[in-house]
Amino acid sequence: MANTPQAKKRIRRNARRTEINGARVSRIRTFVKQVESALAAGDKTQAAEALKRVQPELARGVAKGVLHKNMAARKLSRLTRRLTALA
Repeated sequence: MANTPQAKKRIRRNARRTEINGARVSRIRTFVKQVESALAAGDKTQAAEALKRVQPELARGVAKGVLHKNMAARKLSRLTRRLTALA
């Protein structure tokens, strides 16, 4: 159990940051799911619009440190490939 003032403060701060970062990751996942659902439906224009919206969200997740940069790049690359493969 934390018994120094600094350790108690770190526990409070970590709980707050965990909540914020969880919301960030959830938001990013929602944007990715929108692209994937548009791709599954075969709607190329809607998928392209959703992909435009997901790019800055992934970049923001990397900048904030909640996503690894290679994971974001891989996800974006795979979604883009699926979009271009859609006839």
